Amino acid sequence: MADIILGIESSCDDTSAAVLSDRVLLSNVIASQDVHRAYGGVVPELASRAHELNIVPVVSEALSRAGVKPEDITAIAFTRGPGLLGSLLVGTSFAKSLALSLEKPLVMVNHLQGHILAGFVREKDKPVREPSFPYLCLLVSGGNSQIVKVNSPLDFDILGQTIDDAVGEAFDKCSKMMGLGYPGGPIIDRLAKQGNPDRFTFAKPHIPGLDYSFSGVKTSLLYFVRDEMAKDPSFMDNNKEDICASFQKTLIDILMDKLIKAAKQTGIKDIAIGGGVSANSGLRSRMVEEGAKRGWNVFLPEFKFTTDNAAMIAVAGYFHYLAGERCPLDVAPVSRIADF
Repeated sequence: MADIILGIESSCDDTSAAVLSDRVLLSNVIASQDVHRAYGGVVPELASRAHELNIVPVVSEALSRAGVKPEDITAIAFTRGPGLLGSLLVGTSFAKSLALSLEKPLVMVNHLQGHILAGFVREKDKPVREPSFPYLCLLVSGGNSQIVKVNSPLDFDILGQTIDDAVGEAFDKCSKMMGLGYPGGPIIDRLAKQGNPDRFTFAKPHIPGLDYSFSGVKTSLLYFVRDEMAKDPSFMDNNKEDICASFQKTLIDILMDKLIKAAKQTGIKDIAIGGGVSANSGLRSRMVEEGAKRGWNVFLPEFKFTTDNAAMIAVAGYFHYLAGERCPLDVAPVSRIADF
């Protein structure tokens, strides 16, 4: 008999619930919060309040779409962290209350594990294509930039990570600096499609090993725009497509240089990406290009699984559940988690 996993995700500003039958997706409901757009970033207090309003209808809708009764759930998986503490508290509290009332086991999930394992969610009537273990995952989001060696669904080695800012943070902050809006990643990606990626050059860091750094690129862009605007106040308006294309290319070059090095060092040919920035069209194209050149088996997540969603939490929870892992009802959410 199949295991029915209810996944709950509330790490930032998306309230999501999903239902999986083993690893087959039955439903995946997401309620986003537009209120943060006016502030140029997520406001934690507003996010937690919105989660409180959304959590019950979102879970109810996920169960309804899946055609699953609450009592038929095998286990409840939820995001413990990392993320915004107030947001995590809403999802954690609801998951614990539901598990207690239904007398169902509770499984906690690391949000980053969810992004890494999102490619293992299966969908009805779609061919199954999954990486073989071990594989490399480029995990890129607003809070993380890592190269992870995935030995098994529950065994991870971090080969490299950012020593300062994450790549998604670089996108958002530079978009805000240029007055383009929030969230910055999709805006820069859209404008970059219309620009020349080779017109402008921005500084690239020289970091040893497989670690990343993106703070210097942000500073390079800041000084470049400031100096050009001093000479021509309309420079930004007249050149924003080329600026975005050149800036995006710089970030992708930095990401890919270290990923190529990691693949050479490990000899691994199965390469995946995950996290919000994995939706970036330039990065996806570059992954396919490098894969064809280097003989990689490239695995790109579907766009609906790149952003925060409960399907990825449910599939990670499924693997934890099969391994016999359970968590007590007194578990508390954590904003930071040291490792996987």
